[in-house]
Amino acid sequence: MTHTGGRVTPAGMNAAIAVLFVVGSACFVLGSVPAYLDAVGGTADGVTFFVGSIFFTSASACQLLQSQTPDLSTAAADTQHRPARPRWLVWLPHDRAWLAAVTQFPGTLCFNVSTFAALAHNATAAAEDQNVWRPDVYGSILFLVSSAYGVLAVRGAAQSGDRLPGTIAWLNMLGSILFMWSAIAAYVLPDGQDLNSGAAVAGTLFGAACFLIGAALMFPAWHRAVRQPTLQGEPT
Repeated sequence: MTHTGGRVTPAGMNAAIAVLFVVGSACFVLGSVPAYLDAVGGTADGVTFFVGSIFFTSASACQLLQSQTPDLSTAAADTQHRPARPRWLVWLPHDRAWLAAVTQFPGTLCFNVSTFAALAHNATAAAEDQNVWRPDVYGSILFLVSSAYGVLAVRGAAQSGDRLPGTIAWLNMLGSILFMWSAIAAYVLPDGQDLNSGAAVAGTLFGAACFLIGAALMFPAWHRAVRQPTLQGEPT
């Protein structure tokens, strides 16, 4: 990310968000592959998920700063490489892009908690539901809320003929739905078995794949927005 004395460029911020989400999503995809678990073992697999959650949180924090700093969220050819200072404390309850970012961030923190707790190998089903399953569900709910705001935030771009932001938003929505499905399926029954371990693994794998594709599409979406500055500044 290009920065100068606490300032960052809009293009650099967008690239950082995309890369961080790509890496985080890739960790979740990799960790969900049964062959990877068999190859590295449960502890290394758990570390993979935890590292991925840290990348998610870092990306989400950057996205929150971007959404609340107009100089960083506007893609324009003449300003995309101009350093700007992020705004740290902002209240924008009528801005759907900001609402999407501000609800997503605590969701990623919940995944930090759940993936770290999973490394502790809780002894009982009740403890695992308390320390792993509940944060996972809370994070998934927040991701769903964030994705809904994200879909609403890009309606202006879709109406202007640019379908790429909408594609990204709906990929994130699908990923959030699959994460929610995975979280429900991972509920630990009193006998110590997951409610549906196959569905839990599949939901995480395909949900993370949706996030990965959506993050990768942020690069062409930014470049297209730079070439079409009239799409910027649409009401949210």
